[in-house]
Amino acid sequence: MGRRALLVEDDSSIATVIEAGLEDEGFTVDKCDSIAGRDHLLSNNCYDVMLTDVLLLDGDGIESLPSVRAVRPDLPIVILSAQNTLDTAVRATDTDAFEYFPKPFDLDELVRVAKQAADTRHQPRAETQQQGDDLPLIGRSQAMQDVYRMITRVLRNDLTVLILGESGTGKELVAEAIHQLGHRKEGPFIAVNTAAIPKELIESELFGHEKGAFTGATARNIGKFEQADGGTLFLDEIGDMPAEAQTRLLRALQSGRIRRVGGNEETEINVRIIAATNRDLAPMIADGKFREDLFYRLNVVPIMLPPLRDRADDIAPLAQHFLHQAEREGLPQRQLGDEAAKALARQSWRGNVRELRNFMYRLALLAREDEIDAETVFSLLEEAHISPSSDTGAPDFAQAIKFWRSNNQPAAGTLYHTALAAFEKPLFEQALAETEGNQLKAAQMLGINRNTLRKRIGELEIDPDRFARRD
Repeated sequence: MGRRALLVEDDSSIATVIEAGLEDEGFTVDKCDSIAGRDHLLSNNCYDVMLTDVLLLDGDGIESLPSVRAVRPDLPIVILSAQNTLDTAVRATDTDAFEYFPKPFDLDELVRVAKQAADTRHQPRAETQQQGDDLPLIGRSQAMQDVYRMITRVLRNDLTVLILGESGTGKELVAEAIHQLGHRKEGPFIAVNTAAIPKELIESELFGHEKGAFTGATARNIGKFEQADGGTLFLDEIGDMPAEAQTRLLRALQSGRIRRVGGNEETEINVRIIAATNRDLAPMIADGKFREDLFYRLNVVPIMLPPLRDRADDIAPLAQHFLHQAEREGLPQRQLGDEAAKALARQSWRGNVRELRNFMYRLALLAREDEIDAETVFSLLEEAHISPSSDTGAPDFAQAIKFWRSNNQPAAGTLYHTALAAFEKPLFEQALAETEGNQLKAAQMLGINRNTLRKRIGELEIDPDRFARRD
């Protein structure tokens, strides 16, 4: 017998496309655009799968699903939504949805999942925490939708998660979201930056120590593993963990037990492990700096966080969110103008979300008008030494040239020499900054003669002493 699907979608063009895709795979499809229409069809027909939008003509497709469950408790449900937030993804998961698809979606993938749902008897899952509006992650880009979907997949289990991404992308926020939204939410969330702990103390910090285990150990210390009992232990910057600690961590993950430094007894642990790193672990494994077997233990469910430059559509909402956050912390109320938002979206933000947050707080403090304009953004970018850039993905230097060119109109025939003069001074200043004012090293870096450097910094009125190291 063929599969039968109920499609609840109030956008007729989207409904037509989905219907065609399902029918190509042998489905018989009934369509409606409202909760009332859905309930009527369900009361008179049996379906193998239901696909439903969230915002329908007469209500919220998710909030009304309990009535569906009351009459069709085993019906697999696939939820579609243009409200692409973490809150929506979690709400969809909380309804025992078979799958959640943010719009726009891949039609082939949607049809494949619908077939899988129709062929699989759905098993209800445990309840999770009801969500509020203040979730820790913001972004409606497709890249963030992939992150949200991965988060929802690990909320009801204790699989080890490895969060990968550049510095400042929000790895700890993802770890907190998994904990706060998951079944261990009542337990503690303990975060450890393994890169910030001295090598000789990291095992004591993680596993604890007994009194007298080493010089200065005047009392028993309970380590982070035991502190996180019943909850989540977040190991940040795991790529910087010393080799000896890697071995003990692997043993703890394998056995589910830890032994305090200087102790003889083992203690059973009940923690969920989430690790994170901004490093590429593959070459570290090849060089023997990171244990391959530990990597496989940690990399059960990898979540890759995109850099901010790959989710430019999220920059303006994030920026406005940080302005509201700054206001709640006592800074002046500010709004982001349209041109200012576009200017922010054209930046590369090498420090990612963390850099954007700090910059927005600076804007909230220093802007002279309640509505922030593009001129204010560019002015503070320059003061903060943030290289202007565009959304073209071009290298930073090319972006800087493009920005300079858009704001400078040298006389005809002088562009080459004018541009060289404009960029030579900051280039020399950068070389001096990186060498702490050492002119010999700066000249070697630049590939020029030291006397030439000395002559040019004099002509450009650069004071090399301001770059010298101050102890």
